[in-house]
Amino acid sequence: MGRARGGRLLLVLAALFVALLLLSGCAAEGEDEEGSPVAAAEEPEAPMEDKEKAALYAAIGGFVGKAWNGSGLFPDPCGQTPIQGVSCDLFNGLWHPTVVSIGPVLDNSLQCAPDARFSPQLFDLRRLKSLTFYACFPAANPTAIPAANWYRLAGTLETLEFRSNPGLAGAIPASLGRLASLQSLVLVDNNLTGAVPPELGGLAKLRRLVLSGNGLSGPVPATLGGLKGLLKMDLSNNRLDGRIPPELAGLESLTLLDLRNNSLTGGLPEFVLGMPALQDLLLSSNPLLGGTLMQRGWEKMASLATLDLSNVGLGGAIPESMAAMPRLRFLALDHNRLSGTVPAKLAALPSIGAMYLNGNNLTGALEFSPAFYQRMGSRFASWDNPGLCAAEADGGAPTGVAVCKDAQDPPRVGVRDRMDGGGGKPEASSSLPASSSSFGLSGHKVAGLWCLVMVMVL
Repeated sequence: MGRARGGRLLLVLAALFVALLLLSGCAAEGEDEEGSPVAAAEEPEAPMEDKEKAALYAAIGGFVGKAWNGSGLFPDPCGQTPIQGVSCDLFNGLWHPTVVSIGPVLDNSLQCAPDARFSPQLFDLRRLKSLTFYACFPAANPTAIPAANWYRLAGTLETLEFRSNPGLAGAIPASLGRLASLQSLVLVDNNLTGAVPPELGGLAKLRRLVLSGNGLSGPVPATLGGLKGLLKMDLSNNRLDGRIPPELAGLESLTLLDLRNNSLTGGLPEFVLGMPALQDLLLSSNPLLGGTLMQRGWEKMASLATLDLSNVGLGGAIPESMAAMPRLRFLALDHNRLSGTVPAKLAALPSIGAMYLNGNNLTGALEFSPAFYQRMGSRFASWDNPGLCAAEADGGAPTGVAVCKDAQDPPRVGVRDRMDGGGGKPEASSSLPASSSSFGLSGHKVAGLWCLVMVMVL
């Protein structure tokens, strides 16, 4: 009996001894001779093909100048020595540049040289998803967008943005229409000329098309109506002419249509009333547009928040049905040829925060309450309508509008209308600020717009 117990005890002791040996061995692997921790061996970093690395250096060097020593400064551009503005992703165990952004955005951003150019090696970045540059081409360095090789990026490129380049001149290449994966095309405040390529209508995945602030001419291509998934279209501040194509009625997902500051004709298209997603319709400063406001159907625009139709040559009356837009915050009908009375129901628009009716031929009495004038302040304008008057009331009255005395007597100008010692009336323009371009704006309009922005933020 004693021998059996002794045997079991020896087995237990032997097991403990083996366990101690194993623990000491593991500890030795984690410490050096002095007992300090030793980091586990790191797996080797994913490589980057030499050919693509050279293409990256050459592409960036074309923009920032030959003196840039990319291989010396950034020997591992997707790893230990990243380049500001360049991002990489892993594909099948290899690093590939997917984002290239150049321009003075951050203090350490890559900036273009005075003789910047497009390098052919740019199109060797076969996984490139996003290419953007800002303020790269000054007027002293006129450069055209390459017409060839975009097809090589057709399977990957999703974003193409060139902003604020006075020297980026010439036409928009039709070959951009071959970028089948493109979702955002932004060519803003450059010096591009010629027509908007109809081929852009073939970019089936496009969500944002912004070509504002250039010198583009000719009509708006009807083919753009094929961009069924488009959310934003901004062709403002160009020299476009002709009618707004009815094919745009097919853009059922469109939230922004901005065609301001062009030379469009043919009147306000009735099809906009059938675009339920539209939130911002901006057509101001197309003085040849002409036509009249649709008398019915405005209640269909349940999402519309901004309607800017100032200085478009509109005639006729303001329809009462415009008061049926529940989300309208900004209404600009100024500097047209509108006539007739102002519908009293406009004051009851539930979301309205700015309304500009000045510079027309409106007549009769304004039937808005003093509380409305007090609430709107300078964000309501109705002056420069010679036949328009307002009831004299304590606590609130429209600026620059004559007081209605009675039916027989002509309107007289109230004390509030004398804006300065010379009797001059204030001027206001309701044109919204361009998306990226700068042009003249009145203090009244800017104040109205930014008050609305602050209300939305708060």
